[in-house]
Amino acid sequence: MLIRPAALEDADAIWSILEPVIRAGETYALDREMPREAALAWWLSHDAFVADDDGAIVGTYYLRRNQAGGGGHVCNCGYMVAEAASGRGVARTMCADSLERARALGYKGMQFNFVVSTNARAVRLWQAMGFAEVGRIPGGFRHPQLGFVDALVMYREL
Repeated sequence: MLIRPAALEDADAIWSILEPVIRAGETYALDREMPREAALAWWLSHDAFVADDDGAIVGTYYLRRNQAGGGGHVCNCGYMVAEAASGRGVARTMCADSLERARALGYKGMQFNFVVSTNARAVRLWQAMGFAEVGRIPGGFRHPQLGFVDALVMYREL
């Protein structure tokens, strides 16, 4: 699997990954009715990357500064994996890649601002990748089936 910068010609493949996640509304605090153009504009406004598995885009992530000025040494990432590629290590591969890129760019830490607590697979993976829960927002996310659930802030030093 090759992780490479996203290109404009990847837009359809990226949308095919983003759309089901956005529409489900279970893991990202995005408007479930967000149109394609707005979603792609937001995702691609950051440094975006794709996981290319022999010509098939199976995942995407972005990497950006978490804050400006005095907080600019900490980065933030968001990851999404194609439904058909779930369970194949795509998120782990993208996270490892993002950690390497972040270090190369001089970041001192990586922070996930809003991990939905009921996204147990993601929480386990981020913990396995060295992230710790450093904050909790009680009832911070309105899950479409479960109601109000906690959102986690997770962090690791680079």
